[in-house]
Amino acid sequence: MIKIAKSTDPEKLKQLKRMIHDEDYLTIAISRIAIDLTNGILKQKEGLSESNQ
Repeated sequence: MIKIAKSTDPEKLKQLKRMIHDEDYLTIAISRIAIDLTNGILKQKEGLSESNQ
């Protein structure tokens, strides 16, 4: 299956470029990523322990 890239909104791209230089934004973004990854690992681990019972 071939995916075709969507056209990028130039205004949204400008906004993102400004945001990645904002330390507060980066701190929040990294925290959210860490929380999502942790929750995913815990759910996966929980599923594994339930299948072992």
